[in-house]
Amino acid sequence: MVIDCVDFEAMMAFWQAALHYVPRRPPSEDWVILSDPEGKNVNVSLQKQPAHRMGKGRSRIGKNRLHFDLYAKDQPREVERLLALGAIRHPRTPEPGEDFVMLADPEGNLFCVIDASMD
Repeated sequence: MVIDCVDFEAMMAFWQAALHYVPRRPPSEDWVILSDPEGKNVNVSLQKQPAHRMGKGRSRIGKNRLHFDLYAKDQPREVERLLALGAIRHPRTPEPGEDFVMLADPEGNLFCVIDASMD
């Protein structure tokens, strides 16, 4: 999984903290592979790009072709933790009974926090 980003340092810090991952090797100035320290989950790579996605500022949230689903036993607490790291809430109205909260990383890439408390 590769995420293109403009603010490479901010995105690397966000996804490291969000996923509790570590760099597989020392990052270059425009590329890093983040890995699960236990080796159980997929790597996430970040690649610096020269331009933002469509849109401007923190409102550049659009439809992704793929996104992360992060499962949390304490969804409200995990959402607050991710917001404190720099995520933003997606401006959509949730449907009744949804088990997920949609957020965006600091560059507008969407991801969901799934309520795994019933699993």
